[in-house]
Amino acid sequence: MTPEERARRSADAMWADDRASQAMGITLTSVGPGTATAVMRIRDDMANGHGIAHGGYTFALADTAFAFACNSYNTRVVAQNNAITYLTPGHVGELLTAEARETHRAGRSGIYDVTVTGEDGRAVALFRGHSRQVSGAHFAEDGSA
Repeated sequence: MTPEERARRSADAMWADDRASQAMGITLTSVGPGTATAVMRIRDDMANGHGIAHGGYTFALADTAFAFACNSYNTRVVAQNNAITYLTPGHVGELLTAEARETHRAGRSGIYDVTVTGEDGRAVALFRGHSRQVSGAHFAEDGSA
């Protein structure tokens, strides 16, 4: 199995149970070893009191891309620490894109940077996630499942 196939199978297994991302309308558009891209259109019910994208939804989009990037090796991985910096607002009706990439991975820990952009290419937010591997795999690689 290639690393790309492993990443795709891991993502498919995770996506099947990711009800939160699905409910927010997030779509995983690409995944590879240590990388993932997800998109989400900002709906009216995702606006805050200023009429712009609520930061929690921007964070959730970035967190989803992070999760799929760090789980792309068929090992179960969870977030240990995340931080986000908001740069410009997302707007109702706008499609936001979160691109995650691995910057460091050693032992059971990893660091991933996610850039969230608006439809016009501007940076909306920068997110850094620290991951920690836990026990288990997303699927059996011995051909039994």
